[in-house]
Parts: sequence; structure tokens; C-alpha cells
Amino acid sequence: MAVRTGPTNYQLQLLLMELEMKARSSPFWKRVASDLQKPTRQRRVVNVYKIEKFAQEGETILVPGKVLSVGDLHKKVAVAALTFSEDAARKIKEAKGSVLSIQELLKRNPEGKKVRILG
Repeated sequence: MAVRTGPTNYQLQLLLMELEMKARSSPFWKRVASDLQKPTRQRRVVNVYKIEKFAQEGETILVPGKVLSVGDLHKKVAVAALTFSEDAARKIKEAKGSVLSIQELLKRNPEGKKVRILG
């Protein structure tokens, strides 16, 4: 039987250590950390059209995985994710939204209030 080692990406390991500290006091960050500890094949992949469909204007969206570029976005939203495709980041910026890393969102909103997890 294979021994589970967890993520091997160094940046992801550092992020998970930061999230572990926050997870003690916030169930929101505990949920994000558990999603990011999953194997790469099980991490969430969200297309831009899903952000358009489920997000409200001016809302903050967190994707514990990758954002891809299928679809169009017409709402001004802040999107935080582990990674973005180039076209997805461009579409979000063209819609006057902002593209954040999960670390940036953690610094801006340490309590995790008014953030929607999508995926």
C-alpha cells in the first residue's frame, strides 16, 4: 500500500502551514486547507462561466484549485485561487474584477468572512 505524502509543491506546503494556524480559530480556513490537501486529480477546477453563474456582483470567490477560461464574465468579482489559466485571469481583469492568490486573500480577510467557496 502506498504511503500518502501530501502535496510536494513547496509553495503549497507553505500555504498549508499558514492555513493550519488559521484553521484552529476559523472553520472556513480549515475547510480550505482540507480541500487543498487533496491529490491534484481531486482538486477543484472551475470555469469562468460558473463564476458568472453563481457569484454576486462585488463578491469574493475562493476556488481551492484552478480557474479555467471557458465562458464569459460580466460581473465585478474578486477571485482567489491556487492557480489561474492566463485567459481566465485576463477575463476576470477585463470584467473589472481582481485576481488574488489564496495567500493574499488570507492576509486581506483573516477571518474568512463574506467569501464564497466555489467548485
